[in-house]
Amino acid sequence: MKTWISAFALAGLLCATMPAQASSTIETAGTGTAIALPLVAGGIALWKDDWTGAAQVTLSTALTLGTSLALKQFVREQRPDHSDFKSFPSNTSAIAFAPAQFLWQRYGWEYGLPAYAAATFVGWSRVDAKQHHWWDVMASAAISIGYNEIFTTRYRPPNGFTSNLSANPDGIFVSANYRW
Repeated sequence: MKTWISAFALAGLLCATMPAQASSTIETAGTGTAIALPLVAGGIALWKDDWTGAAQVTLSTALTLGTSLALKQFVREQRPDHSDFKSFPSNTSAIAFAPAQFLWQRYGWEYGLPAYAAATFVGWSRVDAKQHHWWDVMASAAISIGYNEIFTTRYRPPNGFTSNLSANPDGIFVSANYRW
């Protein structure tokens, strides 16, 4: 599954290197990536038979998107293309950053880093398409971090062998556990 996530992030990064005149293609790729990220995060949770994680990604994504939609009703910021006054915050970026932060917090950087690369591409695609300012994207990311801090817990495998390595100024600590 890590291979699929890495391939997904690589595809997002390759799209980011496209020329600027392909803006509608980049915007479409960003929107598709934003839609895929919660599905991938939910799929990883289900692949791990982690129903708690599936509920957490659903809750954090729904709350992030709901907060973004609510803020749009109160904050009147004009889009860079001057099409309307619903620029702040970015809904598309909210959909992308919520599962990226979930993956980082729940399963670690190995899952979170490729997801963050893909979410960053989504944010960049929104700015490149002149639909949002960079601070609109950053606000969506901050909202997602807040909700994930509240609702996402670290994944603990239900049984089997686990290990941990940590270091601090007093020394290095190694632990090994087996859960039945």
